[in-house]
Amino acid sequence: MLAVLWIAGGASRSDALGQAVVRAWSWISLIVLALAGEQPVLNRARPVLILLLAAIALPLLQLIPLPPLIWQALPGRERFADVASLVGRPLPWRPLAIVPGATVNALSSLVVPLTMLLLAAGLNYKERLRLPGLMLILVIVSMVLGLAQFSGMNFNNPLINETVGRVSGNFANPNHFALFMAIGCLLAPVWALGNAQRANWRIPVALGLLLLLALTILASGSRAGMLLGGIGLCLGLYLQQSAIRRLTRGYPRWAFPLLIVTVLGLIVTFAFISFSVDRAQSLTRLFGVESGQDMRVRGFPIVLTMIKEYFPVGSGMGAFDPLFRLHEPFSLLKILYFNHAHNDFMEVVLDAGLAGLALVLAGCGWWVLRGIRVWITERDLPEAAEGRLGWGILALVLAASVVDYPARTPLMMAMIVFAAMLLSGSAVRRERTR
Repeated sequence: MLAVLWIAGGASRSDALGQAVVRAWSWISLIVLALAGEQPVLNRARPVLILLLAAIALPLLQLIPLPPLIWQALPGRERFADVASLVGRPLPWRPLAIVPGATVNALSSLVVPLTMLLLAAGLNYKERLRLPGLMLILVIVSMVLGLAQFSGMNFNNPLINETVGRVSGNFANPNHFALFMAIGCLLAPVWALGNAQRANWRIPVALGLLLLLALTILASGSRAGMLLGGIGLCLGLYLQQSAIRRLTRGYPRWAFPLLIVTVLGLIVTFAFISFSVDRAQSLTRLFGVESGQDMRVRGFPIVLTMIKEYFPVGSGMGAFDPLFRLHEPFSLLKILYFNHAHNDFMEVVLDAGLAGLALVLAGCGWWVLRGIRVWITERDLPEAAEGRLGWGILALVLAASVVDYPARTPLMMAMIVFAAMLLSGSAVRRERTR
């Protein structure tokens, strides 16, 4: 399943060929799991399952046909009702979603996280301990592909709608690729220091890996990716601070801070060298683009206006692209189209209204409360370490979602589910009950 997601799950557009591949494979996996798989244990993953089922229920409810009188009374539907009266036809029963096809696509996309949740819930404790290493392998393979693109190799994946010539790995969007690399910056220290018996050879490998991840992020052209990579690295080192202090025991007290400064200094040095030879696209874009020229900034007031117009019921899941073109002023017209709000929290509220806002708050609230438990009240429990790792991965995705839409790609959906399962602590020591 993960191999299919890596190959075909790097795009978010509904017309990408890879969407059909990953969704078909997800349904096949669900059927096999139902017929021959082990029964998932969802006792401590119940919050994750509830949030996912609520996300599935939203587009389902939006597809229920409504009587004409009720539909045209909903916020933002007046102009569409006027069109029906102009052509002299009665207004038919219509679903709440203004663009039903887009809502059906949004609903169909959720089969991927549902499949990954059920598969992950069937893992025992030892198998779940391998998840971070498996996630890191996916990141490394993607990084190698990104470095090959950086070296000049043209790679055209027909399953995703990537721009040939850009460093985006197995993703269509370089920002999503940079987030994937930032997750690798978090995972690398955890992998290197999580096993004391293998730390002697894992530490130098992880240091080299971190340098390559940093260079790949710089080459991707993602400004947000630079910040997320730094945050991911700091989180990874902080998660393993006890292991680092144990390894530096017997050395002077300044050895640990010096180690951290050395790692960061090496990354900054390589970044400066890349920028000097014009190979760090992220830094080039950072200093070369004014905030007033960024489409995210220019489109922000329009998105706010749209939210006010369709609130509290929303416009329907997945309808941003055609509706933004309906509201887009002439001053924002350009060759490239604005396909998403580039703030997933705002787009969910636009699509689902008050219900979407409640779902966002519930998800973030669970992340905060569960974070308090794994960082404070349960910090000494064995499973709390993996919970903190899951919390950190979700923190990176949430931060990226403020300026982008990474959670809409199938591969990132799988990473989110894995992180949520680590944070929830489901199937902990499951072998005890067998």
